[in-house]
Amino acid sequence: MLKNTFILIFSILFLISCKLKREDVDLIVWNARIYTVNPDFFVTEAMAIKDGKIIEIGSDESILGRYRAKDTLKLQGKTVFPGFIDAHCHFTGFATDMWKCNLVGTQSFNEILEKIRNYAKTAPMQWIYGRGWDQNDWEVKEFPDKTELDKLFPNRPVFLKRIDGHAALANQYALNLMGITVNTKVKGGSVEIKNGKLTGILLDNAMDLIDLKIPPISDGLAKNYYKNAEQICFSYGLTGVHDCGISDHTIELLDEEQKAGRLKMKVFAMISYDTANFQTWINKGIYKSERLKVGGFKIYTDGALGSRGACLLKPYSDKKNWSGLLITEPQRLNAIAAAIAETDFQMCSHAIGDSANRLILKTYAAALKGKNGKRWRVEHAQVLDETDFSYFKNYYIIPSVQPTHATSDMYWARERLGEKRMKYAYAYKALLDTVGIIALGTDFPVEDISPLKTFYAAVERKDSKGFPANGFQKESALSRKETLKGMTIWAACAAHEENEKGSLEPGKSADFIVLDADLMSCEDDAILKTQILLTYLNGEVVYKKN
Repeated sequence: MLKNTFILIFSILFLISCKLKREDVDLIVWNARIYTVNPDFFVTEAMAIKDGKIIEIGSDESILGRYRAKDTLKLQGKTVFPGFIDAHCHFTGFATDMWKCNLVGTQSFNEILEKIRNYAKTAPMQWIYGRGWDQNDWEVKEFPDKTELDKLFPNRPVFLKRIDGHAALANQYALNLMGITVNTKVKGGSVEIKNGKLTGILLDNAMDLIDLKIPPISDGLAKNYYKNAEQICFSYGLTGVHDCGISDHTIELLDEEQKAGRLKMKVFAMISYDTANFQTWINKGIYKSERLKVGGFKIYTDGALGSRGACLLKPYSDKKNWSGLLITEPQRLNAIAAAIAETDFQMCSHAIGDSANRLILKTYAAALKGKNGKRWRVEHAQVLDETDFSYFKNYYIIPSVQPTHATSDMYWARERLGEKRMKYAYAYKALLDTVGIIALGTDFPVEDISPLKTFYAAVERKDSKGFPANGFQKESALSRKETLKGMTIWAACAAHEENEKGSLEPGKSADFIVLDADLMSCEDDAILKTQILLTYLNGEVVYKKN
């Protein structure tokens, strides 16, 4: 009897001692279903967080037994993912577009005219700037012309950019202001002329004749918009973005706001290529702070398929004798690639048409000279020739794709490309199988910002309305596991940041989201209904659903 009493007392004292020795941390998350997205794709119940980092992951029993925290988050079995990372978007562009007239979703040119007529009454500057129209959504699927704009605004400049950012419509006043005539020629761009007259349509580099000369908004207003954009991102579960093609000045503003603690979003920035800042950054090298990494150059190889600017090996099926545009000449691409290859920067090149993809892949191959760890990227990799997939594997080139492009373009892409080329268009599964990694993004504001729509489009190959019933080219769909990795760890890998984010592992940033459904097992039609309940960045709540 005395022996049993002694054992009981010893056990109680041992348990008390263990409790007293528990390590203090800032936050314990438990009673959850945590997808770590580590190499084993381990699913567990709890994690301990301190100083913005994950200390340990494991079972409820092990974490609660070893750690104590003032703040605990008991999730009643809810799903936890690493924070989503958008591997291709225009975060600062989305932010500073907020002053412009939003034309996304317009169903006709008449609707656009009505919108800008109302917008003009309160526009913050003389210029009337609209963004987001898409003639493919209209009953008459043709580019508009400036006739009605000239009538409405004979003495005020108007510039309306297409949703993909590769075409724009300007009125005559704006064209006159910038000296654009029927004789204007632009390398890598086109000024549309019909019946010997300007239509107002400008393609690719021709847009810069106006766009780059429109007065910018103030720095103060831009910073406010960054904060607004950040909050929108957090509400969708985004804790990191790859901002594709930004200026020196924008980088300075981001860095300033982040260091002052006013901006928390983690940004991998790709510098816009131009001859003015290229050599400066080549000499300066990669810039890295706690929340900002300037690690790549964004290069445009061709235009977009929707505006028929994508460069194809053979003419468009719906526009004979027209094969699209090369925005950057091959000789310049070779020089750019050779210079970047001598640095740690990544070359991240927009390529949509099969001709543009072949050109940039061969350019990469010549500069990289075989297997390497540089992780150069092809942004979009939208239409490929069957013979060119091997470049991705042989030179470890990362395809950075946007699944909702496939489900937006599917209504008209076959008309542009024809049946044979469609087989190797939006071929995400084939790209993944070839190289073993694929980074997923949205391209917002070109597409919707929602990562859930990215997930749904990648897995189901359907648009947000559930069309088509059996999926678009379903053989190119990704699995749910592949899709989650593409939106987290593979996106981090595509920026050389996999050791600090993209998965929930000890030593990494505590960037995670809580969802009200398990995207890995829920019904197909529940994916888009899923809600982001909480978003954590470095272990702190940055968004909570009301």
